[in-house]
Amino acid sequence: MIRYRPLFQTMSQKHITSYALFKKGFSKATYYSIQKGNSISTNTVNQLCHLLNCSVSDVMEYIKEDATETHP
Repeated sequence: MIRYRPLFQTMSQKHITSYALFKKGFSKATYYSIQKGNSISTNTVNQLCHLLNCSVSDVMEYIKEDATETHP
């Protein structure tokens, strides 16, 4: 499972708000979709890395799902 927790941590560490991303041209709809854990394109990941001056691992992480584990 891909999670975007690192994105929000990176934003916090760099003191960048969602409003600042929107002012730089990042889509509000895409941001809210990420908050819900929806899939995003590699182009979106690229845009975030560019805007935040960070690497892919600063935007998303892979979490191995346990077959017995349930997710909300």
